[in-house]
Amino acid sequence: MSKPTDITKLTFEEARDELAGVVANLESGGHSLETSLALWERGELLAAHCQQWLDSARKQIVTAESASE
Repeated sequence: MSKPTDITKLTFEEARDELAGVVANLESGGHSLETSLALWERGELLAAHCQQWLDSARKQIVTAESASE
C-alpha cells in the first residue's frame, strides 16, 4: 500500500474524488476494524479539507459581490 498523499496539497477536485473512493471502499465492507477506522479517519480529513475549499470560495464570492455593489 502506498503512502497517502498529504491532504493539504490536494485540490478540491482531488480531495472530493478521493473521498468518494473512501466512501465506496467503506460501503463495500469486508475490511478489518483497523482498516475501516483508518479509512474513516482519512475520509473525515478529506471532508474537512473540501469544506475549507468551499468556505474559501464562498468568502471570495461574497467579497466580489460586495465590491460590485
